[in-house]
Formats: sequence, structure tokens, C-alpha cells
Amino acid sequence: MSSELFSPLPLRSGQVLPNRIAKAAMEENMAGDGQLPGQELLSLYRRWASGGTGLLITGNVMVHAEALTGPGGVVLDEHAPLKPFREWAEAGKSGGGAIWMQINHPGRQVQADMPGVVWGPSDVGVSLGKHSSRFGRPAAMTAEQIKATVTRYAVAARRAEKAGFDGVEIHAAHGYLLSQFLSPLVNMRTDAWGGSLENRARMLLDIVRAVRATVSPSFAVAVKLNSADFQRGGFDADDARQVIQMLAPLGVDLVELSGGSYESPAMSGRPADSRTQAREAYFLDLARDLVKTSPLPLMLTGGITRRETAEQVLDSGVAIIGMGTALAVTPDLPDRWRDGREADHQLRPVTWSDKALASAAGMAQVRHQMRRIARNRRITPDTHPAVALISERRRQRRALRSYRAWLAMTQGTAGN
Repeated sequence: MSSELFSPLPLRSGQVLPNRIAKAAMEENMAGDGQLPGQELLSLYRRWASGGTGLLITGNVMVHAEALTGPGGVVLDEHAPLKPFREWAEAGKSGGGAIWMQINHPGRQVQADMPGVVWGPSDVGVSLGKHSSRFGRPAAMTAEQIKATVTRYAVAARRAEKAGFDGVEIHAAHGYLLSQFLSPLVNMRTDAWGGSLENRARMLLDIVRAVRATVSPSFAVAVKLNSADFQRGGFDADDARQVIQMLAPLGVDLVELSGGSYESPAMSGRPADSRTQAREAYFLDLARDLVKTSPLPLMLTGGITRRETAEQVLDSGVAIIGMGTALAVTPDLPDRWRDGREADHQLRPVTWSDKALASAAGMAQVRHQMRRIARNRRITPDTHPAVALISERRRQRRALRSYRAWLAMTQGTAGN
């Protein structure tokens, strides 16, 4: 077994992570007033910071105020005040580890009832059968919109560094905008951003270059990439291998491997096809293959809950293991591993046959536990997924009213 789990990891930026355990990004949907980090997020990240992780990666922070994955999303653009983000960074670093901000644009994965814009590389909507109407119909982005979005990522990264974060992770997985550009099933363009993999990767590579050019050399820049989309004819492991090679000369510190999208939620263990392990380390087989040729350190996320599994992942050549759900149930799991203990509980499994609904319920369960951690309440892993989902949807309706009012106010202010 590997003895490296609690060894430091030096990165090419010069940053050194104190161990090989990361809290992977989970969408908290806990923004306070003005789509800013509030006291709940600060409390949640202080708890995680005290639990022994070497790296905390935030849930996705939106680079475009008019394009959110959900109404409770945090926005960091040129207008956002930095004080709440400084407090977030301080909370995340309070235990001695690093904190990186995941920055993202949802593209077409925007709920139909959300105000703002629904964009994609092409006008191909999210296909979820009877659930497809939950998402807005995307408009194909213009060249000007693409270039403006590249700039938005660079602005968010520069301001994250100014707020005290140690790095950013550019989200190019899980079917969000950059993943949509990479996918031949979604990207039907015939211009410089479509067709060949080189063209489909152009927006991601331009963003990495723009981010690296605007932040300090010592500021970490990572990319989250699908090892595969788990859809026939979609982005696959060979594509991932080539994109990692493209990223290597651009000053990237780390590539996090995950997989899936809303259409094939492999990241929650429910892919549309069968190429993940049934219970733990969903993407380990693909990662083992990618490690052989990767010029960059890799992080693997998806289904890791036990130290034995984490050590198997490190033994495969992966540099750092990422955990999400496990830390939402047991925020001090790394310290437990160090002491030779494991988690006392796991979330109640969701066994529904409807994969899209099961994935939504699973995410609602996780967010339910994160809110309990944030409020210093007892973890309740046996909460029924239906109860968590109903509670989540009520909360989303309240958040949507707040977001609509805030967006209308900011747009009105911008027009004056």
C-alpha cells in the first residue's frame, strides 16, 4: 500500500500541498445576499479546513452573472466586492491547507426558469427524456461572446488571487460550457471552435493562457476534465489524453479527472453506460490509462470513501485523491485516516431507476448535509432522498426569487 497519502505534493507553480487529499468541488448553492459568499459558506469551509485536507476546492463560482447553474450560485465578476471572498479564502486556509476557487460557466446546463442567458457551442439542448424541459434551449455563441467569456474567466482568476485564494480550477467537465465545446455530440460548429479536437479545445486553451497571463507565477492553475463523457460518440479517454498534452506547455499545475454530465451522471455513479466501477473510485481504470502518458500530475475524484481505496488510487500513479460526498458526511475524514479510523456513516443510497432524478436527489442529500455542517448541526446521513429533494426545491424557489431581484437590480444599475 502507498505511504504517500500524507506526504507533501510540490507543484510546478512552486506551491506545495501539505498532503495528497483534496476536498473536490461540490456545488453548495449557498450564496448569500448579492450572490456572494455568506456566513454559512465560511462556517462550512472552516469545518473542512480543520479536518486535515491538504487542498479545498470550492464549489463552482460563476464567471458570468447572467449564467448560473442554479439560483444559489456565487458570482465573481468585475463588479463583485472582494471582502466576502477574502473571508472565504481565510476560512479555507485556517487549517493550514490551500484553497483553490473553481471557476465555471454553465453554458446550456441552465434551468429553464432561470433569468439570464443560455449559451452553448451550438443550439443543441440538454437531452434528458421527460426531464429535458427542465433546461433552457441554448443559443449558439457568437465569436464575440466566446472571446468575452474567455476574458470573464481571466477576470475571475485575477480577482480570486487578489482575494487571497491559492489557485483556481477551470471547470471543463460534467457537461458545463467548456465540456460542451469539447464534446462532438454538443459542438456542431464549423468555424475555429468546432470540428477537430484542436478546434473544440480552443476555448479551454485560450482561457488557460488568459488566466496564466493575468495571475502570478506562484498562483496555481488547474483544470477539471472528463476522463470520458460516458456517452457513445462523445468525448473519450483518448480525447482526454490529447487535451492533457495540449495543456502541459501552458503552465497548468494539475488536471483533475472526473466524468459524465447531466445527461450521463457518471460523477454520481450513474452513467448512461457501464464503464465505471460499481461502488468506489468510479474513474480509476480510465485514470490508470491516462497516468501512463500524462506530463501533468493528475487528481482523481469520484466515489472514494475509504483509505484503502485512496491508497490504491495513489499506487496507480495519480498524484492526489479528491473526495466530495465522503467529506460532506465526515468532514474530518483525513484526520480519521491519519489516526487509523474510517467514517462512521455513509449517505443513504438512492436506488431510484430514473437516473436523472436519482442524481438530483443524491446531490440534494449532499447539500442537505453541507448545510447541517455549516450550521454546526449533527450529520443525518439517513435522511430520505425524497425529503432532501423536496427541501432542496423549496430552497431553490426562494433563492430564485432573490436571484431574479438581484439580477434585475444589477442590470438596471449597469444601464444607468
